[in-house]
Amino acid sequence: MARKYSKKAGKKVGRAMRERKSGTLKSGRSGRKVKSRKQAIAIGLSEARAKGKKVPKKAAKKRKTKKKAKKSKRKAKR
Repeated sequence: MARKYSKKAGKKVGRAMRERKSGTLKSGRSGRKVKSRKQAIAIGLSEARAKGKKVPKKAAKKRKTKKKAKKSKRKAKR
């Protein structure tokens, strides 16, 4: 089976995780320290994408669930 992520992409994520643990990983525009594990992974993957490594595309935003859609329709009618 083919790999989803290249080895270099994995190394980028690993580097971002180590930086987060040591407290030196900072987010893009604001420059704030990253505390979240998920955010550190996202930063590593986006850096790998920018370098042209094999990384799947970002997941598309999910649509509202049916219940939420119905609620918003009801509110719009009022």
